[in-house]
Amino acid sequence: MRSTSVKWAARAAVTLLVLAVLGVPGTRDGFAAAVLPYQDPALPVATRVADLMSRMSLDDKLGQMTQAERGSVSTADVTSYRLGSVLSGGGSAPSPNTAASWADMYDRFQNAALATPLGIPILYGADAVHGHNNVYGATIFPHNIGLGATRDPALAQRVGRAVAEEISGTGVDWDFAPCLCVARNDRWGRTYESFGETPDLPSSMATIITGLQGTALNGPASVLATAKHYVGDGGTTGGVDQGDTQLSEADLRAIHLPPFRAAVERGVGSVMISFSSWNGSKLHGHQYLITTVLKGELGFTGFVVSDWNGIDQIDGAAGTSAADVRTAVNAGIDMVMAPTSWRQFIDLLRAEVQAGRVSQARVDDAVRRVLTKKFELGLFEKPLTDRSYTSTVGGSAHRALAREAVAKSQVVLKNSGVLPLAPGGKIFVAGRSADDIGLQSGGWTISWQGSAGAITPGTTILQGIRNAAGSGTTVTYSRDGSGVDGSYKAAIAVVGETPYAEGEGDRPGAMGLDATDLATLSTLRAAGVPVVVVLVSGRPLDIAAQLPGWNALVAAWLPGTEGQGVADVLFGAVKPSGKLPVTWMSSASQQPINDGDGKTPLFPLGFGLTYDGPSGDTTPPTAPGTPSAADVTSSSVRLTWAAATDDVGVTGYDVVRVTGTGESAAATSATAAATVSGLSAGTSYTFAVYARDAAGNRSPRSGTVTVTTRPDGGTGGCSVTATVQSQWSTGYVVQLTVTNTGTTALSGWGVTFTLPSGHQITGSWNASLTVSGQTVTARNAAHNGSLGPGASTSFGFQGSRPAGDTSLPSGYRCG
Repeated sequence: MRSTSVKWAARAAVTLLVLAVLGVPGTRDGFAAAVLPYQDPALPVATRVADLMSRMSLDDKLGQMTQAERGSVSTADVTSYRLGSVLSGGGSAPSPNTAASWADMYDRFQNAALATPLGIPILYGADAVHGHNNVYGATIFPHNIGLGATRDPALAQRVGRAVAEEISGTGVDWDFAPCLCVARNDRWGRTYESFGETPDLPSSMATIITGLQGTALNGPASVLATAKHYVGDGGTTGGVDQGDTQLSEADLRAIHLPPFRAAVERGVGSVMISFSSWNGSKLHGHQYLITTVLKGELGFTGFVVSDWNGIDQIDGAAGTSAADVRTAVNAGIDMVMAPTSWRQFIDLLRAEVQAGRVSQARVDDAVRRVLTKKFELGLFEKPLTDRSYTSTVGGSAHRALAREAVAKSQVVLKNSGVLPLAPGGKIFVAGRSADDIGLQSGGWTISWQGSAGAITPGTTILQGIRNAAGSGTTVTYSRDGSGVDGSYKAAIAVVGETPYAEGEGDRPGAMGLDATDLATLSTLRAAGVPVVVVLVSGRPLDIAAQLPGWNALVAAWLPGTEGQGVADVLFGAVKPSGKLPVTWMSSASQQPINDGDGKTPLFPLGFGLTYDGPSGDTTPPTAPGTPSAADVTSSSVRLTWAAATDDVGVTGYDVVRVTGTGESAAATSATAAATVSGLSAGTSYTFAVYARDAAGNRSPRSGTVTVTTRPDGGTGGCSVTATVQSQWSTGYVVQLTVTNTGTTALSGWGVTFTLPSGHQITGSWNASLTVSGQTVTARNAAHNGSLGPGASTSFGFQGSRPAGDTSLPSGYRCG
């Protein structure tokens, strides 16, 4: 086989050279027209892949399954070993670390790949997890937890497109993002890489994949996306990184699998396996979850890549062993990230294939999947950097988008009337995170773990405050708060966590502010001025004890390089619209705490205040009427109540379950009715309702109603609960939960609702929607039509509406 491929390649090379020298028509960009079927872009991808594979030796194929780190491989190695991929680990960059240097480096590696007999281009991978964050001068966007707070899938897609353009400008064609983990314990050091704690949030924000890849992989600035880390990495016991997710298969499927299903439906090109285990079994060797579920059940047609030395952990011993290699490849991993031990991996895999412990068919399947994506990306036709995008790295348009994303991610958690700040007078700013790009960007910024300081260009939060306050305002900054006195109308304390990434970020003990930040806050409070706390962190922190002494609290998350977006909200240029993507603990002892688990949080999932007018609005609505119950089944109840009003206008309702003196979230609704699902059969529940207005204020609690669900064997059917995930002046996103309320399995379901006049459906996920007049019918997708008794699934849609129209769809019915 090898002699045949070399012979064909030699003929091709000679033909290309002669044609180019003679100037034969059909040559382009210095290369001759295709002479072999796999070189012909007019042929179907499958045909090109089959032709190329027929010319490949075993060594060619093993190379395609191998990924090496740039610091451990030379251009000569890429050529000699036929490597399929090279990557930059966190902080691994050329010198100087500029976009142009990255492009030059990429082209050197790519030219080395093209110098192989068959001329198969490499894929170059990088962790561009919140912007092209390894590159000095790139736009750094908010980490995923901040994007999750925006509840804006369209924004996530726009962010993905901007990141793809910056990545493309450096030659890189493969992004190890997005992380679609569902973070269930805030002690986990990767919590900020999660869009939220419930599966609907990461699923809806999978739109970032479309932004990265474009509508077609061979389109302008199209970058291969990676859904990671498959599966359950956010659910480990104790929140331990690379730990053990101890869950039933039903819970794993219900909580952690849906975002990956959404990614597959969006055509994600690759999936990265998690370091973690599931009930004691390492995911890197889990054939059932990788091959049976991901590739079989979910229909994933891209390729599966391991994480950094991830296969080495399978047998429990240090280093790469033959058992590690055969277990991982037979489990369904198609490309192995072996950063420094890539030669050993190739040798071990060759021996396993020759011994028959890894079949040629498994190798061929892996290589076919990798090559398919390379052809679909158009790498065979345009293998080198598209330098028309190099100037977009850190460009003004992308920074403006990042500023918008930062503003939309801010969550106002407390406001005693001090926000928004008005220009004029004197404002004091303190805290080590106020004037530090490194601290506000967090981990995975220039280096793997991140660091403090002016590590890359951007606008600090302090600079943003000075810009927003204007020349007529005196802004004084002191890192530790010294110098503050009663003459200032407000003091802004920008405090929080210092940078970290995986492993280093785990917090098994205390989760509060450290002594430095607490001392700064104490100094400000002692001056007797209103204190506004801006919390820069990758997760909720334990601040309940300090909160009563603060006049306002804003969760800024890890905003990245565009700190102006934080100031835009503080000064009211942008009304806050962010909502908590995670439940905020009352104390660290509650961890893990998640929506619906019965624990009383400091702030529930979805909480967030806003402003109404320049001075804000803090008048709560009147209490809604006492709810009444109907349609009681063994697992759900439909509640209705009299609407509440105030001078701003009620925008929604929070249904809570009352237990003794405590309460927990049960449902939310845009109208004066909601279905509460997931109840136990034959059990008594007490419910109450709060109203929310446009400013985010909550009414007093309504009266209560006690309901006893039917015993098992109650009525059949299904129920639907609608939750408005986000809304803005011209649109909204609604997430719906469908529950089988009967005692027999559903083989399919449908939901109908009414669309207000002038509204349009602009997108949906996990369901097929049709519109007839104002009636919308949603039918289950192929993967979520079967529901056992009491089981639930979710889907969602995005709608547009005329400017000034605040109405929302209504009349949701399941049947």
